[in-house]
Amino acid sequence: MSKYDIIVLGSGPGGYVAAIRASQLGLKTAVIEKESLGGVCLNWGCIPTKALLKSAQVFQYLNHAEDYGLRADNPDKDFTAVVKRSRNIAEGMSKGVEFLMKKNKIDVIMGHGTLKKGKKISVKDDKGKTTDYEADHIIIATGAHSRELPSLPQDGKKVIGYRKAMTLEKQPESMIVVGSGAIGSEFASFYSDMGTKVTLVEFQSNIVPLEDEEVSKQFERIYKKKGIKVMTNSSVESVDTSGKKVKATVKTKKGEEIIEADVVLSAVGIKTHIENIGLEAVGIKTDKDKITVNDFYQTNVPGYYAIGDVTPGPALAHVASAEGILCVEKIAGEKVEALDYGNIPGCTYSNPEIASVGMTEKQAKEAGYEIKVGKFPFSASGKASASGAKDGFVKVIFDAKYGEWLGCHMIGAGVTDMIAEAVLGRKLETTGHEVLKTVHPHPTMSEAVMEATADAYGEVIHL
Repeated sequence: MSKYDIIVLGSGPGGYVAAIRASQLGLKTAVIEKESLGGVCLNWGCIPTKALLKSAQVFQYLNHAEDYGLRADNPDKDFTAVVKRSRNIAEGMSKGVEFLMKKNKIDVIMGHGTLKKGKKISVKDDKGKTTDYEADHIIIATGAHSRELPSLPQDGKKVIGYRKAMTLEKQPESMIVVGSGAIGSEFASFYSDMGTKVTLVEFQSNIVPLEDEEVSKQFERIYKKKGIKVMTNSSVESVDTSGKKVKATVKTKKGEEIIEADVVLSAVGIKTHIENIGLEAVGIKTDKDKITVNDFYQTNVPGYYAIGDVTPGPALAHVASAEGILCVEKIAGEKVEALDYGNIPGCTYSNPEIASVGMTEKQAKEAGYEIKVGKFPFSASGKASASGAKDGFVKVIFDAKYGEWLGCHMIGAGVTDMIAEAVLGRKLETTGHEVLKTVHPHPTMSEAVMEATADAYGEVIHL
């Protein structure tokens, strides 16, 4: 039986990053993966969806070339080629992880892993052969998959999940997207920008319901302006797939409405992938569909750990990576601090993008803070005007007493690349006055952070 210091079950952004850090720290490491290296993120999530969104953005540029003094007569698209580009990029990223495994001398074991007592894992390969492996430490990083609703049974043709949505053979003329979180909003954006008639159905009162309310309302206005039909306080009660098109019965505050479309995309969140991996046999505790862990990702059973989507933290790739590194460093005896989940950035890569960190204005008030709030619209930004991207704003929230940066919320072009300033500032306990006195380059979109801060303190120049 092969023996390792660490075995990681799953090779997503949590698993493969944990494995690399373990190898860097001198630990003999193996990774078990049943499908493709890189997990959902690299193969079916973060990366290929961004490739699709980039194609849609370029298509929009072509359609609006005259806005930039250019001509691109009758721009057309090849939907199959768009999908192929996305898949090629995903494949390239997966091969990149394969290279990193070899570079760091990490053994890759392909197959379905099942946990066993005594810090062992049984791996069944695609030929049915089963091999047992042993390690001093086993890290569970099996991720998650799309959640299905009883009212939305997926048939892979007229009612689909996110995987099928990024590999459709033909672009649908119409689509109903159920759920307006990051996944639903991004697919609504992609298909709408590519020319599909999109209806976005959200159970909550606002789309992207976890965001600051002002961001949500601005996002809805922009989506409606793009031609997306937005239905909030609504739910799909049933679907009829018997005809040429799918008929969705949508329950709204005003009653039921039947909407026809070529396809319905279910994007109602994710479910942790913890079935059939041996948790019960080992005695690892779970709470609902999450594995119970402490601040350093140790389960209740010594020698077994869990990171990423299978744990109670935010189901985000960068969170999984951070957890994996922290977990391994703790195992290796490094001095580490618990992760601050109050300073995790969230990003939605739609058109426009959304990025946020920390408290919303409502949360800050509910927490009892006396706050200073500032907002700077991109319509007042020289770089945004020059770029033709004036929709959106930056909003900042500070504690009035001590100047603590409580939250930052952005909507607009490229804001997912800007939010790290707020994350770093909050990590370093930066105050509003320090942000205000930090010289930002001109002309840039990032100036809006400084200007929004100036607005909070009554010193804004360009409004």
